[in-house]
Amino acid sequence: MPEPIVFVVDVAPADASPPAGGWESTVRRAASGEPIVRGTDLAATRGDGVFETLGVLDGCPQAVDAHFWRLANSAELLELPAPNLEQWRVAMRIAGSALPTDRQGGIKLVLSRGVEGEERSTGWLIATASDDDFANRTEGWKVVTLDRGYRHDLSERAPWLLPGAKTLSYAVNMATLREAARRGADNAVYLSSDGYVMEAPQSSVLLRRGDTLVTPKTDIGILPGTTQLSVFALASQWGLATEDRLVQASDLLDSDGVWLLSSVKLATPITEVDGKPIAVDRELTERLNAALLARRE
Repeated sequence: MPEPIVFVVDVAPADASPPAGGWESTVRRAASGEPIVRGTDLAATRGDGVFETLGVLDGCPQAVDAHFWRLANSAELLELPAPNLEQWRVAMRIAGSALPTDRQGGIKLVLSRGVEGEERSTGWLIATASDDDFANRTEGWKVVTLDRGYRHDLSERAPWLLPGAKTLSYAVNMATLREAARRGADNAVYLSSDGYVMEAPQSSVLLRRGDTLVTPKTDIGILPGTTQLSVFALASQWGLATEDRLVQASDLLDSDGVWLLSSVKLATPITEVDGKPIAVDRELTERLNAALLARRE
């Protein structure tokens, strides 16, 4: 895998004006192998921070506004200082321009509460050129369903558990992927303890029922999907209806197609759920990925 390129951001308050040198002067490319995170940074010691991962095509970060909205929402849920979105927009443009234009890539944006005992956020970006051939888009994935451990109304009952925030505490998500692999699957779909489809560890879920594209509603404790928003915008242009609602586990087996959507891997068709083959809409899969790859913003 190509070596990631790291940029350190001198994080500014949300209402700050750009310095004399512009926001560009607050973004520094780190030397290869340079340590940039202190051992007492709360991102490292407690996972106390938020992040976003954007796909990059031809050096252009994708779905920037949607990712910015989600970053700001996650920061608010964690009671972090609001990010200066113009500063981060410049930082992402700088990071994207450092990647080659002949392949896809990604940018991970990290905003931490900062060093313990200091009242200042820290932040950085990691830009990576992909060496993936993205066979997932044609071959598809087998998935298993796994219990997320709480009901679909978690946001109402226990908002302090931060449902809907994209935090750095991803140990559970990584453990989920390892469990899926142990069960002979490529990925997993979370179910609420009362049987509703939620999301995958790193992806949103999309279903097709006839001429309607369906995704689980986000007020059940899941992240709003940035790629899913792009897909719904495409669907409206193609004459397809869209719907976000409660999705039952049985709907995964009784649909005309199911996909996992993410910023870098884009639309991955699901071929099997819990060992049961399901319908694969290859024509719509190709159309979705072609349209997502054609975006330049």
